[in-house]
Amino acid sequence: MTSPSLVWFRDDLRITDNPALHAATDAGPTLALYVLDEESPGVRPLGGAARWWLHHALVALREELDRIGVPLVLRRGAAAAVVPAVAAEAGAGGLFWNRRYGGGERRADAAVKQIARSSGLRAESHQASLLHEPWELTTRQGGPYKVFTPFWKELSSHDFRHPLPAPQRQRVPEKAPWGDSLEQWGLLPRDPDWSVPLAEAWTPGPRAAGEFLEEFTDSVLSGYSEDRERPGQAGTSRLSPYLRWGHLSPFEVWHAIGRRRHEAPGGSAAFASELGWREFAWHQLYHHPDLATVNLRREFDAYPWWSKGDGGGQAALLRRWQRGRTGLPLVDAGQRELWATGWMHNRVRMVSASLLVKNLGIDWRLGEQWFWDTLVDADAASNPFNWQWAAGCGADASPFFRIFNPLTQEKTHDPDGTYTRRWIPELGTPDYPEACVDLKESREAALEAFRSLPRNRVSIGRS
Repeated sequence: MTSPSLVWFRDDLRITDNPALHAATDAGPTLALYVLDEESPGVRPLGGAARWWLHHALVALREELDRIGVPLVLRRGAAAAVVPAVAAEAGAGGLFWNRRYGGGERRADAAVKQIARSSGLRAESHQASLLHEPWELTTRQGGPYKVFTPFWKELSSHDFRHPLPAPQRQRVPEKAPWGDSLEQWGLLPRDPDWSVPLAEAWTPGPRAAGEFLEEFTDSVLSGYSEDRERPGQAGTSRLSPYLRWGHLSPFEVWHAIGRRRHEAPGGSAAFASELGWREFAWHQLYHHPDLATVNLRREFDAYPWWSKGDGGGQAALLRRWQRGRTGLPLVDAGQRELWATGWMHNRVRMVSASLLVKNLGIDWRLGEQWFWDTLVDADAASNPFNWQWAAGCGADASPFFRIFNPLTQEKTHDPDGTYTRRWIPELGTPDYPEACVDLKESREAALEAFRSLPRNRVSIGRS
């Protein structure tokens, strides 16, 4: 009897273009494992919206795996303890997974690989979630890139492999280890169940991902470079959660837009650079594992952002921002869209983040934590990377003096009010609050604080 292979799923919840799954099934009958790991040091626990998505993504993954004869086992615990235990229970001859790039995840994976190989298992990792390995692209000096433009010039000069098809149906292994029931994990919200609007906005899983990608390339891509700036119309891809959870691989998306580059050259080029920006975020996280907590530009350690207090003042402003009650319509519409759907238009994300960290003077890490808990597409790289960009303290960051005026941005990007009226039904009535901050005065205060920062520290990296 052939020993089964064990494929360990993580942020790659699909059966197409899954190199680890292909390697496992090529070796013989295969079992799949997903571990809910909230215990390994450095692995960030999921936010509430992400937990909702994960529940439904695992339901969809099980259905996909059933079609090719691969049972899915669910376990909870630290990966270094759980994965080798399941491999032993299954009598597995090989263990396969696709690589992760966060610091805690890499340490957990290295521990699993060491234990597996010391017990005689074939243990292999594969590239699946990024177009490039973060250690492969270096500057002429041999270090990581700190500026996007040269990074993108180098990355986009490469050819990328074509996606793999789904494996053929396998002979189902004769036995499988016990597994948790998905309901035991309690990923879905209860008392209250705030997820109904999320379910109306999204369908997690590869099938919906494919439909989104097809709709985007067929109907949206040609106008993407212009329309993506209008939150009131369907001008974006909305593929971010499907990439975050690995329902689509970046190789699938890259080649899908590449097939349309002659019909939609502007949109294809613009969206390709967005994939590049995602890669740049992971490049930064790989080289700076504390991206979610430490300013890349260390001189910003001295910036007087508010981060905690007695519950008054800026704490009240933070709550107004979170609830979409700042009195600035574009920001409030975005925050309400986020709470209802787990997603926010990218232009509005930038404006909302700018208001929080610059006009309200609140630490970017508090905004990042809120997005981590409420976004269905929050990942360990893009979420903190983009917040550091908005705050001016990150890699190739927006200049600090670029402080978005929410009123001007509203006139430019939502001129007919389609977006703000959709999310703020009380707009223009006495029930809608006045602006919580004077935009001009707060801008000047932010710039004055910035001018006071020391400039004799290392600008990127660790001093």
